[in-house]
Formats: sequence, C-alpha cells, structure tokens
Amino acid sequence: MGARATGLDLSDVALDEARKLADRAGLHADFVCANVLDQQPAFEAQFDIVFNSFGVLGWLPELGPWARNVAHWLKPGGRLVLVEFHPAVWMFNNAFTRVAYSYFNRERIVETEQGTYAEPSAPIALPSHTWNHALAETITALLEAGLRVDSFREMDGSPHDCFTNTVRGTDGLYRISGLEGKLPMVFSVVASREG
Repeated sequence: MGARATGLDLSDVALDEARKLADRAGLHADFVCANVLDQQPAFEAQFDIVFNSFGVLGWLPELGPWARNVAHWLKPGGRLVLVEFHPAVWMFNNAFTRVAYSYFNRERIVETEQGTYAEPSAPIALPSHTWNHALAETITALLEAGLRVDSFREMDGSPHDCFTNTVRGTDGLYRISGLEGKLPMVFSVVASREG
C-alpha cells in the first residue's frame, strides 16, 4: 500500500509534465495549480508530510504566508521537510566571482536569465525576479506559524549541478571551484505541527 501524493505548483505546464511522470512511474498523485501563498481550504489538516524541494523559497517575496499555509495543511503530528539552496549561494553573481546581493531580504533581485534551469542552452532570455531569505527569516516564519523545528542542517555541497564553475566531490556533491568546503550550498529543516 503506497502513499497518496498531492503536488502543488503555479505552472500548469510543469504540472502536466508531473502528471506524465507520475503515470509513467505508476504513482498515485493529484496535482493542483495554485499559488503556495494562497490559502487552500481543501488542504486543511490533510497531510502527514509537506515536502518543499530546492528552489521554492527564492520565488516568494515573503515567507509568512507560506509557513502559515504549511502549518494549516499538516495534520496534528505532521511534518514539514524542507531542502533548499542556502541563501549564501544567492549572494553571488552567476559566475561566483563577487558578492552581488544582500544575504538579507532587503530587495527584489532582478536578473536576466539565459536559457532555463531545465535547458540552460535554450535560446531564451527572460527577466527573473527572486528574493533572498536569510536562514533566520525561514526559521522564524516556521516558528511564528506554530511549528516546532526538530532538525536543521547545512551542507557544503549540492546534489544538483546547477551552478557555474562546479566540481564534483568524491561524495557525489557539487561545489563551486575554489570555494570547496568554504561555502554552504544547501540546508534542510524538519519541522512539525504539535499533535
């Protein structure tokens, strides 16, 4: 007997691809096209686990609505599992040659992105609007939403080769060349809703 999953994304195109992948894998999953910042009354106390993966938080201008939604969507005793790129990574320019942005969420970061994360060589140039959230901002949003932080970890390597100038370590993780062991790349948080 397997788990039943529900995926939420703002992009209907991404959700169409997720449905195809779930079908190919024989997984039981529902998909909802919505903004993670908007309340979803149908989700109230529905989930044992809410999982947020790499590259979610940077698209959100503020974290309070997200954290409150997660808290509302979890069943009592349920857990949030968050794995995300470290905010220190987003301080640098794309070449990792200089600090270009604040560690703190003091301004919207506007860049022109070449290609896409799925196809870096795609002949597209689009504006990108993101926000950097300090670790304290993330943890505080979860605590203020009524969640208990059970685990917090930082790692100096990324499982994804999505940055410029990376080298792969013997552990399989990617690090910025010249900054190996010096720059946190990802972090994880496990938080729970009291039972």
